[in-house]
Amino acid sequence: MPRRHVTCRELSELRQQWADELEGAARSTDYRERAVAYRAIGQFRFRQKLELLRRGLDDESPAARGSALLSVQLLSKDSPGVVNAIRPVLHTIVSTDANQAVRRLAVVCLRNGSAQRETIVLLTGLAEDDEQEQELRNAARTVAADLKKRAGAKA
Repeated sequence: MPRRHVTCRELSELRQQWADELEGAARSTDYRERAVAYRAIGQFRFRQKLELLRRGLDDESPAARGSALLSVQLLSKDSPGVVNAIRPVLHTIVSTDANQAVRRLAVVCLRNGSAQRETIVLLTGLAEDDEQEQELRNAARTVAADLKKRAGAKA
């Protein structure tokens, strides 16, 4: 069977179709569909869907919030602006989310942002808080140390 060449226009149309389907899935009443949609944003590198991801961070489902955080992590690996744009939301999740795995994912996302003092202070306090789960404390300690090292390199 001969290979068919796909034009830029066809790729653009496919990407738009996927984007529309993601929007619909993110509005689903089924948390599993929402989780898949939020995860796909990062996998497909849909940077223009950051507002949709922000909505995912507020989702009632821990699975959907976790998927949104995984996409934030993917999208921010090469661009700290993604984390910097939603830093207050990430700080709130780290501090108050009822799900420990979601809190740890938010801590890991903060690693990809710029080394800002308030983030380092928040993570250091979390790492030193004996009332927090050990895994969360360890993640906070590691990310705070990485950010401090980066902040020191800039100075």
